[in-house]
Amino acid sequence: MEMKWLKTFIAAAEYENFRMASEELYLTQPAVTKHIKRLEQHLNIPLFERTGKNIVLTPAGSKFLLYAKGIVQKYEEGMEEFEGWKQGYHRKLTVAAAPQIAASMLPPFLRRFIEEYPDIEVIINVVRSFEIGEEISLGKADIGLTRMKPLQTNIACEAVHEDAVILVAPFMERSKQSAIDEERVLQQYRLLTNNHPSYWESLLSEIKRYYPRIRTIPVTQVEITKRFIEQGLGVSYLPVSMVKDGLRNKTMMEVKPNKIIPPASFTYVVTKMETSEVKQFKAFLAAILRHE
Repeated sequence: MEMKWLKTFIAAAEYENFRMASEELYLTQPAVTKHIKRLEQHLNIPLFERTGKNIVLTPAGSKFLLYAKGIVQKYEEGMEEFEGWKQGYHRKLTVAAAPQIAASMLPPFLRRFIEEYPDIEVIINVVRSFEIGEEISLGKADIGLTRMKPLQTNIACEAVHEDAVILVAPFMERSKQSAIDEERVLQQYRLLTNNHPSYWESLLSEIKRYYPRIRTIPVTQVEITKRFIEQGLGVSYLPVSMVKDGLRNKTMMEVKPNKIIPPASFTYVVTKMETSEVKQFKAFLAAILRHE
């Protein structure tokens, strides 16, 4: 029994269509038919009932589908672990990181962590903040880095970093900066919202209380928000860690607050099981943040 037969069978069972399975697997339809036929011959039992172009799992096919998925999963996990061993890794840590964190604080930290623990294979899954709790709860990742508290009650959540949030506008020459304040910027530009998972609902309500005619553009990704600001398309409230390069390179500028008190952005570490790798990651992260 070959692994490719099982993968073809699983795809065919999910689509109940050989043509769609062939497109999913980048195979010809005759190749799909051949794999299924070989598997049925090996098991000595039909797995599909065929009525014209339609196929339906037989009772045996439904029963075997569970086994096939388990075999393929174990095979892929084993091969992944073996590849890691060949590269010199003896341990593994899967990190689920929110996009804002993956694009800012994670890269420099990860470089130092890998240098300190070269035997740990680190896998990074970039996941939206509100999905990280589920990733940890279901065991799909060992540790999560998120900008919002998860809803799940079977996991641990700890705030490890607080980041100031500032109003950011397109960069202007120093001679023009003195004439720029919060009110003028929010009247002149559209406010780019929804790029942070936790503070926009309350912040926007506060802004509209003072500036009821504010015009907004929801932009759900921080990197796109920054690009829009640099191109003069709007302004936004963003964590300092996300815009420090733009401030330093003078592609954007900070506008000091007047009526609006900016919120804070928190980074949370989310875990379920405290493995040795998780403990080392948390301790190393805490040490790095203490010296920032």
